[in-house]
Amino acid sequence: MKKPITVCTTGLGHPEGPYELDDGRVIYANTYASAIGVWDPKTDKAAVYADVGGGPNACMLGSDGCVYSTQTPNVGSWVAPVHRPPSIQKSHPNGKVEILVTEADGVKFDGPNDLTFAPDGRLWFTDSGDWAPDTKPHKGRIVVVEKNGKAKIVEELAHVYPNGIVAEKDGSIVWVESYTLNVVRRKPDGTKKVIGRMPEGHIPDGLKIDEKGNFWITAVAGGGVDVFDRDGKHLDFLETGGTILNCVFGKGGG
Repeated sequence: MKKPITVCTTGLGHPEGPYELDDGRVIYANTYASAIGVWDPKTDKAAVYADVGGGPNACMLGSDGCVYSTQTPNVGSWVAPVHRPPSIQKSHPNGKVEILVTEADGVKFDGPNDLTFAPDGRLWFTDSGDWAPDTKPHKGRIVVVEKNGKAKIVEELAHVYPNGIVAEKDGSIVWVESYTLNVVRRKPDGTKKVIGRMPEGHIPDGLKIDEKGNFWITAVAGGGVDVFDRDGKHLDFLETGGTILNCVFGKGGG
């Protein structure tokens, strides 16, 4: 599948985890700038939405009007000049930035990566740690922040690097694993199943779900987006070129 590609802005530092606001502006994690950036289609300019420090990796708007973001201080060989602990951060409309959680069940986070809100309002995220497939084995985690603000480890995984994550309408949580290329679903009853696998060489990074329930998975080393149906059948590949990290549907969709 080929579609027209429009470059909206350039000169960013590892842009990740985009989200379209209700007014049409697009926020994103501008990792190497240690900020949540924003691009305005009306002015065609990019600016800083919030200075969060560290290395933000994904962001999205909450129902309270605040922007929630994952904080991963180290990305490969890059180390943030202004350190922040691995955490979930909350940026208020007035510019105030606070750290919500840094640990779950007494275990400090290694490196929160992507996040999503479930239909019940709880915040889920992947805690993948640093990118080191061969030199730094560590467990991956799926974590949920309860409505009382406490974080809980829901799944403790092997050395798989859980990455993009989405919530389905029935409350199931789906994530991708960069090291295994797997697409995994966890149902509300706790059962877990590998439902699909990316093509060889297509390392999964970002993940979004469309209105039909299909999964759109950015292939960071594949130059595009792989599309799977909700049962894990590979449907198509959208060729984009470049090093594509994440994606989002308009108006906050998916």
